[in-house]
Amino acid sequence: MKTGQIVAPRQIEIIDIEQPNLADHPDGTVMIKTVHSAICGTDMPSFVLEHPAESYPLGAGLSIHEAIGVVTDSKSERFKPGDEVLALPRHVGGLSEYFLSHESVTMPLTDYPRKDCILMSQPLGTVVWACRKLPNLLNLDTVVIGQGPMGLLFTHMLSNLGAKTVITTDLVDFRLTVSKKMQATHTINAAKEDPVAAVEEITEGRMADLVVEVVGHQTETINQCLQLLKREGTLLAFGVPDDHIYDFHFADFFRKNLKFIGSVGPDAQNDFPLAMDMIAQGRLDVSPIITHHLPFTEAQLGFEMALNKKDEAIKIVFDYA
Repeated sequence: MKTGQIVAPRQIEIIDIEQPNLADHPDGTVMIKTVHSAICGTDMPSFVLEHPAESYPLGAGLSIHEAIGVVTDSKSERFKPGDEVLALPRHVGGLSEYFLSHESVTMPLTDYPRKDCILMSQPLGTVVWACRKLPNLLNLDTVVIGQGPMGLLFTHMLSNLGAKTVITTDLVDFRLTVSKKMQATHTINAAKEDPVAAVEEITEGRMADLVVEVVGHQTETINQCLQLLKREGTLLAFGVPDDHIYDFHFADFFRKNLKFIGSVGPDAQNDFPLAMDMIAQGRLDVSPIITHHLPFTEAQLGFEMALNKKDEAIKIVFDYA
């Protein structure tokens, strides 16, 4: 079978490997033929960062984990061949014609005509998990820093949860245009205006009750969040860190009596099905964030587009038909 493999920093090759043998894996394992997969921000460190030379090539199919497909073989009593599923890949990453998963992280697909939209329930499920940790948002002022795919999903979710204002920031205008489609009440291009002054004006001096940091990969925006928050506000850190240690403005955090919440991952069996229902029932429209489809054999191009924001790319979906 064909699979994508990172063989050097910023370099993916499509190679042939043997299809995994289901008999070699424990009960509960399922074999899945991939229909769609997608690039997530958490895939970027594997692609961009320079790992030790002896680490290359990285594992087959890594690090793609947003994937849906059809079960072709099963050692699970819950799934049979022909079942359409969303699943987190095991042993082989999702940038492959086939991958393995386990019934504990595999869910039946909700019936919906656009399978690429249902695929978005994987990232949306992680947003659901994060939002379970938040207080009641009715009538609160909120800010989302970063309007990549995850930030856009947060924007729509905070609107659904009843926030008074959903203010979004990014450095590029095309993302902010989509942000409006995802229910942002106000948008700020942080490359052109001061976000702190803009939020102060929008909230009439109140500042934000909640700020969600969805940029990651650097340390500056987490401290900007502290400036945007009012006293006793909440900071939700969702962006993926590249650095183990941050230069964090602790005195500002301390003196404002702020709350700090970190969030990564989902509760798969609860959060993914809820996300699917939200999409299928029309309560959260994910279609504006899906900007490109590519054959999975063009993974190199897809990662470059996502990294460099080429052709106004937001969410890139790989097709396997």
